[in-house]
Amino acid sequence: MPNSDRLDYQSELPGLLGSIDNLFSKVEAIMLATGVLLMALNTCINVVARFVFGEGLFFAGEINRILIILITFAGIGFAARLGRHIRMSAFFDMLPKKGRKFVMIVVSIITAVIMFALAYFSFQYIISVYERGRILPALGFEIWWIYIWVPLGFAITGLQYFLTAYKNFISDDVYLSSGVADGYADHEHDL
Repeated sequence: MPNSDRLDYQSELPGLLGSIDNLFSKVEAIMLATGVLLMALNTCINVVARFVFGEGLFFAGEINRILIILITFAGIGFAARLGRHIRMSAFFDMLPKKGRKFVMIVVSIITAVIMFALAYFSFQYIISVYERGRILPALGFEIWWIYIWVPLGFAITGLQYFLTAYKNFISDDVYLSSGVADGYADHEHDL
């Protein structure tokens, strides 16, 4: 039975895969929570500085840009783990259980391959940005550092889709992710 308490996620995958899934879950949750809190804090301090001193923090926009990239690309793996990505399921829902399982395995494998390809291409992009030596004007450090989260996010998402395919291979039920079974139960309390 899938874990319904998503705030304390525990992978149902066996052995090393489950341990890796749990580790990534904790790291992603910390990154997302820290990123959102830092963005809110940065924005609030910038607003107060603008009203009190008549001028905002010169680096606030760059910090928020960095945090948006972090939150976005840490969040795609997190969403995949919780089976929260948008899906068009009208035809999928009409299939018998074996058909849904087959489609979910194929879709998961194809999506994993695409995510790994995007991780590769985004890493190549980071290398090109690194070679150009561009720096952030306000913070003064090399801009390639802020894009590190992009290939990492794609790779983690690819791993999540691979784990979804694996879970569907070893399980009798159909799974949307390695810990979320197919269905339409109310999951609003999950997040």
